[in-house]
Amino acid sequence: MSDRIFLFDTTLRDGGQTQGVDFSAADKRAIAEALDAFGIDYVEGGWPGANPTDDAFFAAPPALETAKLVAFGMTRRPGRSVDNDPGLSAVLNQGAGAACLVAKTWDFHVTDAINTTPEENLSMIGESIERATAKLGEAMLDAEHFFDGYKANPDYALSCLETAYEAGARWMVLCDTNGGCLPGEIHEIVAAVAKRLPGDRLGIHCHDDTGNAVANSLAAVDAGVRQIQGTLNGLGERCGNANIITCMANLGLKTDYDIGIPTEKLSGLRGLSRLLDERLNRPSARQAPYVGDSAFAHKGGLHVSAIEKNPALYEHVTPESVGNHRTIVVSDQAGRSNILSRFKEIGIEIDPKDPDVFKLVDLVKRREHDGYAYDGAEASFELLARRMLQHVPSYFSLDSFRVMDERRFDGAKDAVSICEATVMVRVGETVRHEVAVGNGPVNAADIALRKALTPFYRELADLTLTDYKVRILNSSDGTRAVTRVMIETSDADGNRWNTVGVSANILDASVDALMDSLVYKLFRDGAALPGGQD
Repeated sequence: MSDRIFLFDTTLRDGGQTQGVDFSAADKRAIAEALDAFGIDYVEGGWPGANPTDDAFFAAPPALETAKLVAFGMTRRPGRSVDNDPGLSAVLNQGAGAACLVAKTWDFHVTDAINTTPEENLSMIGESIERATAKLGEAMLDAEHFFDGYKANPDYALSCLETAYEAGARWMVLCDTNGGCLPGEIHEIVAAVAKRLPGDRLGIHCHDDTGNAVANSLAAVDAGVRQIQGTLNGLGERCGNANIITCMANLGLKTDYDIGIPTEKLSGLRGLSRLLDERLNRPSARQAPYVGDSAFAHKGGLHVSAIEKNPALYEHVTPESVGNHRTIVVSDQAGRSNILSRFKEIGIEIDPKDPDVFKLVDLVKRREHDGYAYDGAEASFELLARRMLQHVPSYFSLDSFRVMDERRFDGAKDAVSICEATVMVRVGETVRHEVAVGNGPVNAADIALRKALTPFYRELADLTLTDYKVRILNSSDGTRAVTRVMIETSDADGNRWNTVGVSANILDASVDALMDSLVYKLFRDGAALPGGQD
């Protein structure tokens, strides 16, 4: 039996069922690309045909290099053939490389939920898996409520798995759908299943309703499964799903299993976790295992003295191994290793002892204290670093801007909002004064800025503002609260980057983020300054 554990991320489907989470197609694409770059084996994109967002995502799927994109769906419905089931066809006729088909494995659900016979349910499983395998090359069974079904009727639950296996399923995924099992139960049942079916064809999918999703997943691996499913930061309906960040850290750093990701790459786990939170525009969980701000935080006194002499006494892994840092609460000493790691990612070579590194660490800390967040704004961080350590050309300066938002009524007495932005931009010795109208104040400012700059820099002609998020940082201050704006921009080549602005004035924050976006594009493309300026 192989000791290779395959990682299957379900954030884009299970995570989308979280109360308060509403992914856009751009969110899903960015998260899928991040998971792919990290080295995840499978990324489940969603359920084609289920909603417009998933349809838009699969209509233009991201080009993944490492991960296999998976479409979720269900087996054919009772009384229909695989050729005459629109739901199954929607899953099979899109750009994914594999399909994960959910099916009932609890005989009570078969007879009382979908109102069919146990025999017909087995036919639905076998025929659907066979068709999906022939169509896509890889199919897997999502055995819904498997553990409940096994407890009620183990022979029938196993027959569902065996039917899928005989039909060619690459994986049969055992689901603790209501999250009610404890690790001992999971281990016992999975061990029994692994006596009937090869463990390297079995997966585990756990919900966290008892707070045991990660423990249950690890127990299943110990009992024989070789695929583990989870979501970033444990997103999911009710209490969430197994946190794949925690699972990766546990398996990669504390066991001999091969998760297909080099140990040194696990230093990106905190960044991956933060990326999701910034996409969702929500604060990160401080006490999240491995990656939370408090995961390696130590308070003053004897504890601090001991940690400074022997960190292993109080830290089960080194903070840097997961991209985190040690924080001494009474005198924060963290940050430099993270900064140096980011330098490597963006191609900046510098002596770790260079005084400018320490200056940048202090600057980042001050700015993050003011509300900036660079984990989800890599372009703004790169500009900040390069401005301090290297030379970023002065492509332009914004002398002034003004935005007017007018609400009027048209001839049909319908309310119409008109946003007009005026900017005065200086490029070298030339000053341009431009006005633009947009569908909102930020859109108007964006159009006006590019209208002023594009005659000098054709590189800016193909930009699109693809996402815009606002977070109120100190809501207790009411209308005086500080606002953080995160902007995602893309160009015609498919590149995407994120920038951040912070101010008590939402338009100031927005324009700062917009300007970072424009400067980043010009710098990355090596734009020449007009008139041979330096």
